[in-house]
Amino acid sequence: MVMPYPKHILIGVTGGIAAYKTATLVRLFVKSGCEVRVVMTPTAKQFITPLTLATLSQHPVYIDGFDPENGAWNSHIALGEWADAFVVAPATANTIAKMVHGVADNLLLTTYLSMRGKTFVAPAMDCEMYKHPASQENLAKLAQLGAVLIDPAEGFLASGLEGKGRMAEPEDILHVVLNHGAFSALGEAPSLQGHRILVTAGPTREDIDPVRFISNHSSGRMGAAIANALAFMGASVEYVAGPSEFYPLSLHAIKRHDVVSAIEMADICQRLWPDMSAAVMAAAVADYRPAARSEHKIPHREGTLELTLVSNPDIARLLGGQKRAEQKLVGFALETGTGLENGFRKLHAKNMDVCVLNTLADPDAGFCTPTNRATFLYADGRVEERPLEQKSALGAAIAESVAKLLRGETRDAKNEESKA
Repeated sequence: MVMPYPKHILIGVTGGIAAYKTATLVRLFVKSGCEVRVVMTPTAKQFITPLTLATLSQHPVYIDGFDPENGAWNSHIALGEWADAFVVAPATANTIAKMVHGVADNLLLTTYLSMRGKTFVAPAMDCEMYKHPASQENLAKLAQLGAVLIDPAEGFLASGLEGKGRMAEPEDILHVVLNHGAFSALGEAPSLQGHRILVTAGPTREDIDPVRFISNHSSGRMGAAIANALAFMGASVEYVAGPSEFYPLSLHAIKRHDVVSAIEMADICQRLWPDMSAAVMAAAVADYRPAARSEHKIPHREGTLELTLVSNPDIARLLGGQKRAEQKLVGFALETGTGLENGFRKLHAKNMDVCVLNTLADPDAGFCTPTNRATFLYADGRVEERPLEQKSALGAAIAESVAKLLRGETRDAKNEESKA
């Protein structure tokens, strides 16, 4: 499976108060589909317990080179070979200085010297320590040695002062690592840097009265996976979501717009669309809404209740009608059978570039499942069937398809076929 991010993440934790944030960082990497291992300095145990990080990473935490009780050896060489990326967060002034000068007096430092993959360093220290010429010189040297520095933020510090030195937020560290160009050879994922992409997700709710509404079973999981994958590939994502069970990671590259009804979703999508490079319409928008919403709860009566429903706007059709030549539109079609004919009909009627056809016929696909089975229908007539797979994997494939569309690869492939 092609993945637009590294698979093996080794997180190094040093002895600073910001180590409490590392728990969130570990969770975010695991949630994004990475396998995570943690190595700690002995001092780091004073700030966060190994048990916490072992539980979140689902692997034992490495602290010492060997166990004096039984002589078991934790190989820094093996860790350096295993990891696609080594993320030291927090990185104290002391550890940064040792990394620069090749000091190897704990397992974290010997692992750093053994790394084959990319090293990322998120400094965390008091503002005066950070500004000190020695610290600045060490940071500059560390960058020259090939490490990627993730700048600390300004704000309230443990000393009670305010200034630059706070470790970057876990969401920002995650984004820097997963979007770094060092991993293009691992994932071969085309870059979406500089592109703004609209994603819709989740269900809409159409009010009947203040208590009841019409909706569907969409959880938002598929749209969240697409938004994550697009952000990992460098895109800025405008994420428009109805009330969902699942949302994308809290990345600065993803701006979330919460809506409830189809009308609200249509309004914000039309406002955003002119500035977008592409849109992926993954939301399960209600086709109909009550013609009139009761201002008061409709009382229960014996017998039947008749509701008059009116059609909601077809958001994909609206955007397709306003689409410029350079913009790309990906839509979804949910069918209960194979639905190829209906899928192509929707693709052409709504001016889509790709229609992602999925079905409820497979019990492990569709709503409320972590997996999905989809078929990509292209405007040039091509059909690409995909296996049953995790929605995170399908989201990555959709993001890659968007990138290829924006690079003109689909059109080029068609031309090559016609020449042949």
